[in-house]
Parts: sequence; structure tokens; C-alpha cells
Amino acid sequence: MAPVIYGGCQIGIHTGKRWLSERISMPQGLQLIIFVPDFIGKTSTARGVLDDMVSRSDCSFNIGRVAFLINALNQGNVENLKFGVQDGIHQPQRGSKLYPYLFPMMEAAEAAGASGCYLSGAGPTVLAFTSGSSGDIFVQSQSERTDLAVAQSMRDAAKKAGVEGKCYVAQVSQVGAHVVSVSPKFSTEEVVYMGGDTANGGVL
Repeated sequence: MAPVIYGGCQIGIHTGKRWLSERISMPQGLQLIIFVPDFIGKTSTARGVLDDMVSRSDCSFNIGRVAFLINALNQGNVENLKFGVQDGIHQPQRGSKLYPYLFPMMEAAEAAGASGCYLSGAGPTVLAFTSGSSGDIFVQSQSERTDLAVAQSMRDAAKKAGVEGKCYVAQVSQVGAHVVSVSPKFSTEEVVYMGGDTANGGVL
């Protein structure tokens, strides 16, 4: 819930008493290609295919990848994201037992220029990173973008596996939950809070 509340990319821990969350820096121009299949996946089903025991080698693998991922994001090194999103704990089981399109799609996305591709949460959605110049994608030249090629490659891979779906191109939102209008008015004639419906009192 932390990204929803605070915006951006968040990493959280529980201290034993409360949750703590910190924002992670994101590379400029990072774009997200999100493939959403036309079926609903249940988290309970996705959890059911996981092994009860996790090996020491798989734990070590994932800990290293998480550290590498956070560092790549903080340093803006998009080329290393493909290593940071590698996984040895849940993707192998879910890819082989639930989502046969997962690994072909990951390979297709990277071949088309994605900086990394992985199963989003428990699935069935798959997410890929692409990068371009910072700012809105609609003001970038096509030569600066790989989002369309990656999206098409992901859909083609899914179709070959018998799965239909739609791709969405998005960017990380730095704004979390916020009020868009308020009544009674929050602003005054002298002080107006921008970012909301200023006609109804405007709020930050």
C-alpha cells in the first residue's frame, strides 16, 4: 500500500512495532510496459504452486538480486535492471505451472529492447522496463523509444502461448493518494492551495 499512499517506488519493512517505508529513486525516462491478460488470476492459486521450503541457494540468489535492483534504480543504471528482476523463488514455479507465457514473454521483451521483465506480484500481469528521454513519451521521437516494439513483442509471445491481453504504457507516478476537491472550502481569497479543484476550495 505504500506506493499507493505515498507515490513513487517504495521499499518497506516492519520493525516489530510498525511499518517503515522509504522512497527509492527512479531513473529518468523509465517507462513501464504492462501486459494484462484477459483472465483473472487468484493470489491463492498462485501461492498454492509455491514450494513450502526455500533453499539456501535460492534465498542467497534473491537477496543479491534485490540489492542489485535497488542499486540499479538508485544509480539510474537501467542496463542492470534485467539482473535485478531475476528470481529463483516464485517465477520458476508460477511460470511452469500457471503462466506458460511468462518466460517466452520475458525473453521476447528483452530481445525487443526492454531493460528488464518480470511477473508483477503473483501475476498474471507481466511488467517490463523500457527507457527513453525524460518527460512525456508523446514529445519524444520514435528513435528514443522502445515501448511499442516491446509491447508488440510481449503480446506476440502471449498469443503464441494461447493467451490474449492488452498492453499499457505508463510511467511511475510520484504522487500518491491525494484529495482532489474539498467542501467546505480550504482555500481563502488570499491563499489558494493548488493541485485540486480550486473552484471548490483547492487543496495541495
